[in-house]
Amino acid sequence: MQTISHCRNLNNSSSLIRSSTPRFHKLIRLAVRCAYHSDSVQFPNGVGSSRADWQSSCAILSSKVFSQHQDSDDKSESSSAASAVNGYKTSLDLNLVPLDKSNKPQPPSKLPLQKPLTITDLSPSPMHGSELRVAYQGVPGAYSEAAAGKAYPNCEAIPCDQFEVAFQAVELWIADRAVLPVENSLGGSIHRNYDLLLRHRLHIVGEVQLPVHHCLLALPGVRKEYLTRVISHAQALSQCENTITKLGLNVTREAVDDTAGAAEYVAANNLRDTAAIASARAAELYGLNILVDGIQDDSSNVTRFVTLAREPIIPRTDRPFKTSIVFAHEKGTSVLFKVLSAFAFRNISLTKIESRPHRNRPIRLVDDANVGTAKHFEYIFYVDFEASMADVRAQNALAEVQEFTSFLRVLGSYPMDMTPWCPSRGD
Repeated sequence: MQTISHCRNLNNSSSLIRSSTPRFHKLIRLAVRCAYHSDSVQFPNGVGSSRADWQSSCAILSSKVFSQHQDSDDKSESSSAASAVNGYKTSLDLNLVPLDKSNKPQPPSKLPLQKPLTITDLSPSPMHGSELRVAYQGVPGAYSEAAAGKAYPNCEAIPCDQFEVAFQAVELWIADRAVLPVENSLGGSIHRNYDLLLRHRLHIVGEVQLPVHHCLLALPGVRKEYLTRVISHAQALSQCENTITKLGLNVTREAVDDTAGAAEYVAANNLRDTAAIASARAAELYGLNILVDGIQDDSSNVTRFVTLAREPIIPRTDRPFKTSIVFAHEKGTSVLFKVLSAFAFRNISLTKIESRPHRNRPIRLVDDANVGTAKHFEYIFYVDFEASMADVRAQNALAEVQEFTSFLRVLGSYPMDMTPWCPSRGD
């Protein structure tokens, strides 16, 4: 929302106060004061009220006050002027009495037509990065925070304690985007997020490839010979497994929710026998020393993130695009070859194939005359291919795939991340 819209709503509220009778002055002032303070919406994870939340609260409170002030003559007129602000229906048109340059109410005959709210009013486009609220899993200093900054520079990064919370933050309009990891060049796929992509109705609108540079962190004065435990995210532990062994450390390895959270935990609890695997930025934020720099097993360690939004973007053909789909078939994996052939015959490159057990139908029973009843797993398949949905080849391929599958969903068609990366150290 632009700032001018809030000024207009504030002026309209002032005109309502001037036009109301004295016995409602106190009640209206109380409603406006509540919209500023005690009735503002507070979100979890430290996210405060936004301008849209203030507008919603003001509209709801003003409608309650205005409904008490209506008489029988103007009920029919005001009932037809309904305003929808951030999903709330109110009986008050905030533009009912606009003000001209002389600060005088205009006659009703000159009232402008009210413009309906659109998705662009409530969710800024990616080009306005400074206005975007981007949710990520972890705490400040996490690699997901760095990926959010790469995807949307100068955005407001919103930390979430779980992947599920990041999805819900976008669905509930607390955040405009979510940036979540889906695979790592060393650790493989993050299966939890693949399951959540199917469970939620968000759309993939972009991808980010971020080089990962791990460090072994500990409290100041602690030497690595004194360590008995190393904590970090499970993916980070697997990415540094060989290096930790080569260092000769006799330590137990314990998985936690995220890398930066491990660094925060060591610092907050003053653990002098425990080290964390996290980024150099996490060491700076939580006052830890870097015992060993660059402990990932492979210097070419890259994590791929996807950016999610409530609405899909319009696919184009003027730059490289990638499309992600998920499909299943009630007869199991026998149609997989036919599905893949639909892309091969059209010279469409597949970049990823991921299978996951079908949650609703995990087991399929097959009758066999020789051994009785055999049990087979039911699978759903995630496929990424290098083509835009605006490409006729991709449209024809999906039309053919739909003939072989019982379920098909396009998760998103989005620009590929073509930025060069190097294995050297960097944020």
